Amino acid sequence: MRGAEAVITVRRLTYFPVKGCAGTDVPTARVGETGLEHDRTFMVVDPAEGTFHSQRTLPRMAAVRPEVVDGGAGLRLSADGTESLFLPVVPDGPRRAVSLFGRPLGEAVDQGDEVAAWFSGVLGVGARLVRVVPGFDRDGWGETPGKVAFADAHALLVASQESLDDLNARIAANGGRPVPMDRFRPNVVLDGCPAPHAEDVMRRMEIGTAAFAHATPAARCAVPMVDQVTGERDGPEPVRTLSTYRRDARLQNKVTFGAKAAVVRPGVLSVGDTVTVAWHAGSAGLTGLSSGAAAR
Repeated sequence: MRGAEAVITVRRLTYFPVKGCAGTDVPTARVGETGLEHDRTFMVVDPAEGTFHSQRTLPRMAAVRPEVVDGGAGLRLSADGTESLFLPVVPDGPRRAVSLFGRPLGEAVDQGDEVAAWFSGVLGVGARLVRVVPGFDRDGWGETPGKVAFADAHALLVASQESLDDLNARIAANGGRPVPMDRFRPNVVLDGCPAPHAEDVMRRMEIGTAAFAHATPAARCAVPMVDQVTGERDGPEPVRTLSTYRRDARLQNKVTFGAKAAVVRPGVLSVGDTVTVAWHAGSAGLTGLSSGAAAR
């Protein structure tokens, strides 16, 4: 095992323009108080109730590829077997009430009938696309709550290559197929961590000109069992193997992988940047971090 002095760098940066849909890898990203620029500023909702649609019930969402155009003035949407659509973004206009996990988020800006029909056709259910309203203000939760747009509850999801390598070695040892990092939909992938799941005990990270602080371990649902390229369910891995060593009693015994973080200083970060870490006081040596019991 490498020591805690190991050089940690950014391996990959990804933002997800539409919650639940495919991400966009970038070499450099600006960071605001709600995370990477353009991350989860749009959401697909049920037309009648305003409740969000998710890969949990609609895995096909993973195969929808949004592309931010002209710095956010437009959005190009594509999906296999469907004609692509260019959407001139409506930054403010008609609004509708929306909610996440049964919690009202207030109002969001409806993006119109054409894109609603496009999403409804692709997903096979009624759907409207909405955008955060100007001045949207939503608190996260956890050790450092921060602010959040339409992500589940936190500005940033961080995972390390070492955590994935450890998981895939365990899956392979049981005769399973390794899974790619995109199953976990992280915003920032780290490389060079001194141990698997070292991200669990990073209390502050300074990357480029931005800084982030720990909020909570990332509890996982059924989404990691969705193939993020095809939009089809492809379980039981990785959740089956994670459940054998990554359950956290402090999170209702949920399976965890990666860590959620809040933005404490906006800025710019890039792939290849060195990550300066302030570790949890109890993480000296960083031993045993593959166990959920040693996560914090």
